[in-house]
Amino acid sequence: MKYGLDITPAGPWGRPDRIAELAALAEECGWDGVFCEDYLCFPAADDAAAGEPPPDTYDVWITLALIAQATSRVTIGPMVTPLPARKPAAVALQALTVDHLSGGRLILGVGLGDQERTNFDALGQTDSLRERAQLLDEGLEVIARLWSGDLVSYAGERLRIDDARMRPAPVTRPRIPIWVGGALTKPRPRRRALRWDGACLYRIAPADGWEDVTPDDVRRLRADAQDRPDGGRGFVIVVGGRERRTDPDELLDDRAYVAALADAGADWFQEYVPPRLSYDEARRRIEAGPLGPRPG
Repeated sequence: MKYGLDITPAGPWGRPDRIAELAALAEECGWDGVFCEDYLCFPAADDAAAGEPPPDTYDVWITLALIAQATSRVTIGPMVTPLPARKPAAVALQALTVDHLSGGRLILGVGLGDQERTNFDALGQTDSLRERAQLLDEGLEVIARLWSGDLVSYAGERLRIDDARMRPAPVTRPRIPIWVGGALTKPRPRRRALRWDGACLYRIAPADGWEDVTPDDVRRLRADAQDRPDGGRGFVIVVGGRERRTDPDELLDDRAYVAALADAGADWFQEYVPPRLSYDEARRRIEAGPLGPRPG
C-alpha cells in the first residue's frame, strides 16, 4: 500500500510555494503522494460568526505545478476538484500541463463538491445535486475525449464542444488516471467511481461527521470492481481524509487500522494535514513519515 498526504493550499502557510516546500519534505521523508484539496473559497471556521474571517485560499493548479517542479517521485493531484464548479476544458488543459511538468505523476481526483463547503450558490453556480451530478458525468466524458488528442465534438444535456483538439497528448498513457470521490454508501457515486480508474470515496459526507471507511468496505468495493470489463485490474482504492491522532494509544490504533486496510486490498492511505495546524506542527507530522506498515 502507498501513503499520501492530503494537504490544502489555504490558511497562513497555504501559499503555493510553501506547500511545494512541504511536498519536497514529504518526498524526502518517504511519502508516496501529495494531494491537494481544491476550494474556490475555503470554508469559514465554526467561529466565523464571532468575526473571524475565512482562511486565505490559493489556486490548486498553480500549487500542483510548483509541487511538480519541487519533487521528482511522488504522485500528485487534486483531492478532489469539484468539477461542476469548473470548466471541463480548462481542467483538462490544467491537468495536461501538470502531467507534463511532473513527467506523468498526476492523477485527477474529482467529485461533485460538498454543497455546504464549496459555496456553489454564493459563487453563482448551481447547487442542485442532480444538475451537479450531470455536470460531473458530462465533464469527465469531455475531459477524457480531449486527452485523446483527436478532433472532438460532444453534445450533452449540459455541455457541448465542437471540433476541439487538445495537444500535446498526456505523458501518462492511455490517459491521466481519474479517481472519483463521493459517498461510498450511496450507489451513484460508487457506480461512477467503478466506471473510471479509482475510488477516493468517503463513508459519509464530512458535514455529517467523520466515519472511517472500514476494511470490509474495501473488500466489498474490490469485489464490485471484479465486474468491470477488465476484471478490476488496475482499479485503485484510496482511503483516508482524516488526520492522525496524537495520543500514543490512539496512534497505535491508527497503525493497526492502516494495516487492516492494506490487508483488505486498499492501494492508498491518505493522511490529512489541516491548515489549522501551525506550520511547525505540519512539518513535524510530515517528517514523522507515514503510519505504515511499509512494504518490504
